[in-house]
Amino acid sequence: MKKNVFTLLLLTISFLSWAQQTPTKKKSSLFDKINKEAKKITGETGTLSNDDIIAGLKEALTVGATNSGSKLSAADGFFKDAAVKVLMPEEAKKVEKTLRSAGLGKLVDDAILSVNRAAEDASKSAAPIFVNAIKKMSFQDALTILKGTDTAATSYLKKSTNTDLTAAFKPVIESSLQKTDATKHWKAVFEKYNSLPTTFKKVNTDLTGYVTQKALDGIFYYVADEEKKIRKDPAARASDLLKKVFGSK
Repeated sequence: MKKNVFTLLLLTISFLSWAQQTPTKKKSSLFDKINKEAKKITGETGTLSNDDIIAGLKEALTVGATNSGSKLSAADGFFKDAAVKVLMPEEAKKVEKTLRSAGLGKLVDDAILSVNRAAEDASKSAAPIFVNAIKKMSFQDALTILKGTDTAATSYLKKSTNTDLTAAFKPVIESSLQKTDATKHWKAVFEKYNSLPTTFKKVNTDLTGYVTQKALDGIFYYVADEEKKIRKDPAARASDLLKKVFGSK
């Protein structure tokens, strides 16, 4: 302890001496170092309590999930966003190419539009399901996330809740696919393709499973985007709690 105090004393004396002949702009770095060292020596961890940290992380994820849900559930939220737009699955690319070359591009376009509409429709009810999983976060989880990468919270949430979210989200997607006629358009696409000459391999795609995963990918994509903003941009910290937690890193 004496050695630490002596180190702090030397740093302080150095700062006072150096400050007399150093421009104001350059003084902050050494001052910050002294302040950091002082906190180490005194055992001070700041004014954040365990409850603050957990509440701050939960609020950040809730903000991210809510903003993501609102963005993606809007008209063309998926369809006109290249980052998350639901396209034909890889195994159906040949289907798309074949039908377009046969003059049936409108059929494919209708199918693609309808599955994006389904994803947009489902996103309206996805946020509450997603946010509900946030309540399970422990203090240790929150502390690890706070000190982690720019998307540590999103990664944690995806890893720990993806299975449950998929199970809860799938019925919503299935209902949305029926509501937007996606199932009908999709069926028309593959029935048409499968009716072509037998030289083509027939395709049977799980539409509900595919769109569910793509919709969840889209939500996680924007939750991560929101998390990055909150960590890096003070203006994105909409509440005093977020400023307190993320401003203390």
